[in-house]
Amino acid sequence: MPDISLDEIETAARAALERHGADGWIAAEVAKAVRKAEAVGNKICGLYYLESYCVQLKSGRVNGVVEPVVTTPRPGTVMVDAKFGFAQPAFARGLPAAVKAAKDCGVASLAVGHAHTCTSLGYFTEQIAREGLIAFGLTNASPIVAPPGGKTRVIGTNPIAFSVPDSEGGIAMQFDQSTTTVALGKITMAKAAGESIPEGWAVDADGEPTTDPAAALTGSLVSMGGYKGWGFGLMAELLAAGMTGGVVSRDVKPLKAPEEPPHDLGQYYMLMDPGASPAFFDRLAQVAEGVALDEGARMPGQGKSRMDPVPLEDAVWAQTLSLAGMA
Repeated sequence: MPDISLDEIETAARAALERHGADGWIAAEVAKAVRKAEAVGNKICGLYYLESYCVQLKSGRVNGVVEPVVTTPRPGTVMVDAKFGFAQPAFARGLPAAVKAAKDCGVASLAVGHAHTCTSLGYFTEQIAREGLIAFGLTNASPIVAPPGGKTRVIGTNPIAFSVPDSEGGIAMQFDQSTTTVALGKITMAKAAGESIPEGWAVDADGEPTTDPAAALTGSLVSMGGYKGWGFGLMAELLAAGMTGGVVSRDVKPLKAPEEPPHDLGQYYMLMDPGASPAFFDRLAQVAEGVALDEGARMPGQGKSRMDPVPLEDAVWAQTLSLAGMA
């Protein structure tokens, strides 16, 4: 298992994307997201997705040369039409206007519509928080979740992310999680490895609990906390699709399929200026102090170490170099 530097990972990912048809600046934005995912051990959102990106660039499922269009229909509203391109460059184009709007108005929204999957929402909310703003993000995905008590897939894993600045340019807390008990990628990875999954992650096509990842993939994932998680998933669905013009989960084809219609997903972000309340950072400190009273307890997102270099499986790195034409 080789140890590969983050610079090498980013360079190879960018080269692979450009080699398969992405413009340089677009490839650079996506490669930065791949780098960050690998740095924090988020394998599902890192090089795991690179082959899919490249194949879908070739098939036209994602547009690698389109310029996103940014509009501000209202003072606190920023909208980006990704035009069936990648989410990362669309977000990058819209972020400056959204940050300005939030600082001018106290709160603003950033709606990215008609985009490819964004993979990791926390990657985006963290960027907002590093601008000194509180960030809340939501997106939807291909249908894999049935209502509690049902068996017909209605929504996706529909992640939510929340990032809070610490007033010194850092991150005080951050979470990025699916609204299901586990992310879909963990089940697909378990299937590929020939491993079983814990009971409680999924049900089969008949709505019965299963530990077989193959049965789970033909069935449904389970919402975290039952009805409570189901409600959060619906919240993400309505905002991600309704406020961006993206499609509802039922109309999203499998995200990694080579030749289906574009993902056409939406990502919706709320940006809030903590300076709107003189009490915010004091209350943040009080909460953090309370969390730290017990040894080993921490605020979400704290205590994570960034890896550089990153240990990669031989097959993963060999595939990356092959996609980049560096083999």
